[in-house]
Amino acid sequence: MTPFGEALRKLRARKGVTQKQMAAAINVSPAYLSALEHGRRGKPSFDFLQRVAGYFNIIWDEAEELFMVAGASDPRVIVDTSGLAPQYTAFANRLASMIRNLDPEVIEDLEAVLEKARKVN
Repeated sequence: MTPFGEALRKLRARKGVTQKQMAAAINVSPAYLSALEHGRRGKPSFDFLQRVAGYFNIIWDEAEELFMVAGASDPRVIVDTSGLAPQYTAFANRLASMIRNLDPEVIEDLEAVLEKARKVN
């Protein structure tokens, strides 16, 4: 499941609607909604996100958060290390090979490192 899939599932639960009901209301297939929720589809389109926000009648701040979560929810990430030092490529490949086996605590630690680096840059 992606962060967007989790957010979408929570919105549906809060409203008390099924995938089938929501799909019919926003003019997509239930299979597409299921694939989004389970991380089998890429990042949703802007148009789709607008339909979701309208369907749930969510306020702008919540819609903006949903859009940001969608942006970070592509399950097939490409890391372009061309032009960088060899250790960058080695690190990206090692992370790609190990990510499925990392404990959630390790992911949180890595997130903290990335956040610290973002603030420095």
